Amino acid sequence: MTATAQPTDFIGMDEHWSPHNYHPLPVVIAEAEGAWVTDVHGRRYLDFLAGYSALNFGHRHPALVAAAVEQLGRVTLTSRAFHHDQFGLFCRELAELTGTEMVLAMNSGAEAVESAVKIARKWAYRVKGLAKDTAEIIVAGGNFHGRTTTIVSFSTDEVARADFGPFTPGFTVVEYGDAAALAAAITDRTAAVLVEPIQGEAGVVVPGADYLREVRRLCDENNVLFIADEIQSGLARTGSLFALDHAGVRADVYTLGKALGGGILPVSAVVGRRDVLGVLRPGEHGSTFGGNPLACAVGRAVVRLLATGEFQERSRVLGAHLHARLGELVGRGVSEVRGRGLWAGVELTTMAGRLASEALMERGVLCKETHDTTLRVAPPLVITEAEIDQGVAAIADVLASAR
Repeated sequence: MTATAQPTDFIGMDEHWSPHNYHPLPVVIAEAEGAWVTDVHGRRYLDFLAGYSALNFGHRHPALVAAAVEQLGRVTLTSRAFHHDQFGLFCRELAELTGTEMVLAMNSGAEAVESAVKIARKWAYRVKGLAKDTAEIIVAGGNFHGRTTTIVSFSTDEVARADFGPFTPGFTVVEYGDAAALAAAITDRTAAVLVEPIQGEAGVVVPGADYLREVRRLCDENNVLFIADEIQSGLARTGSLFALDHAGVRADVYTLGKALGGGILPVSAVVGRRDVLGVLRPGEHGSTFGGNPLACAVGRAVVRLLATGEFQERSRVLGAHLHARLGELVGRGVSEVRGRGLWAGVELTTMAGRLASEALMERGVLCKETHDTTLRVAPPLVITEAEIDQGVAAIADVLASAR
């Protein structure tokens, strides 16, 4: 065993005492506010990642902190063995915001997806009438829905899958954005189609204009549930409440997470039709912390922020500015900029994404690569136009230095 790291050697302690299941940038954050973080040495950085959309409202948004502090002084956990005074209000207010009929409160995004899978299967047996243990769910290649054993069973990323088998059956993978492939894959055993309206981990991939409308049509024609994973893309990230809204269609079930906890604690939910979520009965599904009083209080404050439409509008207007500025880099070390709202995948041609992320860190901007050659840009929605310009200028400087 190696010698214990010194108390101030934070990175060394991380490396020694924790499995290396992440490869973070070598920066140790100690404080944060709004769109900015400060490391243990007092250096400030512009946050161009926002916790993969978990920090849509920025770091320590005062309304969210106030809601958490107030609830911390009252009660934080009851378990679902008892009722508490925040749960029903949270479920009602989130349902009203999302235009849905029922809310299943969970903790992490992966839990929300796992819950949606279970609900879809139970609905298929109890409502659609499929034979026991025959239900299939169609998913898209390049997906990212979490890292549980079942979820990685239908991932196409070998890094996520290697050495974690045997895998859970019951899933069919088709190419993302290919409605014809989806139509060909639907059978009389299909319970649901699960897709991200925009694929985040794949590099902020936006499907063709008609794809999501075709998914909706095919689901309607075949009595199949449409499950939209809006854990990263939802709650104002793309300039609307849901990324699916841009296609003008609705899902039967949505999975939500990340921003629903306001960057304060894990909060996730499955929201959707009453006749679908209502198939669950006591003892069939649950979570000790799911829907806890603290989570509900923070979640209600998030709903209040979103209900004004301010953050959707900020993402729409500032997102147009972000994409215009990033578009200027095409041909200068960038081949393509994808995305919508304050969310972009910047495809690099002259340097690896990890090297670009490290170079940006040295210039005071925190961003992160995905799939080697893509920078994923997702700043907090409280960012200003001037701060966007500062971040894009840093990316331009990094690319210029690589030429």
